[in-house]
Amino acid sequence: MIHLKTRSEIDAIARGGAVLAALYRELPARLQPGVTTAELDRWAEAFIRGHAGAEPAFKGLYGFPATLCISVNHEVVHGIPSVRRKLVEGDVVSVDCGVKLDGFYADAAVTLPVGEPAADAKKLVELTRDALYKGIAEARPGNRLGDVGAAIQEVADSQGYGVVRELVGHGLGRSPHEEPQVPNFGKRGKGMKLVEGLVIAIEPMFNLGTAGVRTLPDRWTVVTADRKVSAHWEHTVAVTAEGPRILTA
Repeated sequence: MIHLKTRSEIDAIARGGAVLAALYRELPARLQPGVTTAELDRWAEAFIRGHAGAEPAFKGLYGFPATLCISVNHEVVHGIPSVRRKLVEGDVVSVDCGVKLDGFYADAAVTLPVGEPAADAKKLVELTRDALYKGIAEARPGNRLGDVGAAIQEVADSQGYGVVRELVGHGLGRSPHEEPQVPNFGKRGKGMKLVEGLVIAIEPMFNLGTAGVRTLPDRWTVVTADRKVSAHWEHTVAVTAEGPRILTA
């Protein structure tokens, strides 16, 4: 069932989104060689809880044990922070985080380098981010979900990147995952019509190689089938009469 949001509800989601935006502004300086992913997770939890009423949305969600999903290099999403995982120069680090505030959820992800990554990985990260914004630009009343997915897919296809199909974006609001699903592929003019009040998480996941993925025995971490680098970017976006409003910017 689709739950459309009022303007005041969209504003409430944006308040949580502002906490996420502030966290991501501080994150790059912390991605240094030798830092463990567990250290990043502890910092993020303290940062979120330092904002009145804000809670980490992912910790305990479906049994996930941490505040951040931290996925490194060939890990696509849902990587579990660990005291044993130290970042090294050249790593490509995807960080996905959610905030719950005033009963509403906001969700966003970034992929950032540690130092200077390989040229092909750097390009992958930049173009996945570009694809996110091309998808967001299509999130306006009268367009369809296929327009969003097609805009994202066109960027990947132009470079020969694999577009992950097993994982998609989603609606959100009072629940962290609501209908509709928001694929990162599609055909223009197809799919559900976008209407004012719809709030969705748009989150392209591009792989340097094959689109295929698999899940590790920890039952969380999703990795590329060929172990090539992956990138993931995400914003929570409201469809409004004025056009797309990014709630996690």
